[in-house]
Amino acid sequence: MADDAGSEQAAVAEGDAGQAPALSKSARKKLLKLERQAERKAARKAAEKERRRADVERRRREWEEALAAAPSEEARAEMVAARRETRRERVGQRAVERGARAERLRRAADGAGQKVVLDLEFADLMRPNEIHSLTQQVELLLLYLNGRSANPAHLWLTGCNGEMATHLQRIPGYDKWIIEKEAKPYLEAFDDRKENLVYLTADAETMLDDLDMSKIYIIGGLVDRNRWKGITLKKAAEQGIQSAKLPIGNYLKMSSSQVLTVNQVFEIMLKFVETRDWKTAFFHVIPQRKRGDAEAGDETGKVSLDDDDAAEEAANGDDLIKGFDEDADGDDDADGEEEVEDEEIDVAKKRQCVRPGNGEAGDGSSGVVAEATPAGDEATLQAEHAKESIED
Repeated sequence: MADDAGSEQAAVAEGDAGQAPALSKSARKKLLKLERQAERKAARKAAEKERRRADVERRRREWEEALAAAPSEEARAEMVAARRETRRERVGQRAVERGARAERLRRAADGAGQKVVLDLEFADLMRPNEIHSLTQQVELLLLYLNGRSANPAHLWLTGCNGEMATHLQRIPGYDKWIIEKEAKPYLEAFDDRKENLVYLTADAETMLDDLDMSKIYIIGGLVDRNRWKGITLKKAAEQGIQSAKLPIGNYLKMSSSQVLTVNQVFEIMLKFVETRDWKTAFFHVIPQRKRGDAEAGDETGKVSLDDDDAAEEAANGDDLIKGFDEDADGDDDADGEEEVEDEEIDVAKKRQCVRPGNGEAGDGSSGVVAEATPAGDEATLQAEHAKESIED
């Protein structure tokens, strides 16, 4: 009996040891918040996918109705030819736009752009999900913000090695980005221009009045849920380089979190370069929900990253980059457009009774299919529209 009781106690103890520790109230709240964010993201994506599908169906019906209403076979043939020509022009226009973006980025790299460094030396302080979040923000920053800006920055990624580099290299088109990539720290990359380095941190005493084209501004790439407060200022002080903060407090009193994402800081800088007006830049970039009074306050925006905001605004990015998502992730959109246009050609071909029987009819059918192939190029261009905006 004693042996049985001892075995039972050991089994209970073993069972208790195998159970996961109970989550604290704060941890449960954070977990529920993440779950709600994931649910909202999934719902938005599903709604957007359904909207695109419905739009494809609507365009298909409109095309079929237009063909059916055509007065003759010749009119239908002209409609098909006109649509193919429009599609070719659209593909050509996108190629021109992509080339223009690449040229702007090359000019920026040749000295016309404001010099900005993204410091990626903090990977060892971040958890895997935080590194993933930062990677998504870097992708957004490079592809959407800098790639489409009329005045792009001359951008460096420094400390780009280890796990951080592994994550970045998984991004499609990463090797084609027109940016500077350095595995070494920025101090080594700019050892001959150390006096021009300025680390942007909310803990700095100096407030920026202007952006100096001769200066190299550093943004810390750190998603840390504020575990490492003051780390960027400490780093700048230990390295003997200048530090400064954005003059948010002169124009806004933040209503909630003072944390700004890397993308927001970078976009504020781009907007200021364009307008030379801090207030315009802040109001253009900082979300309404984060703004309090429009008058000057004594609070300043922190140049760092908050993981919750990053996950909601940059990693998910549904509201901020709706158009970007449709271009970069545009499998549904691109495939949908290719599908509807291929079906449109099909409908037209059937209405013209083009059947590959004799040589002439066969040639006609092949001609329709061959001339429809630019739709494939167009779909590829749509999918690469954002991903190759920094194409070499």
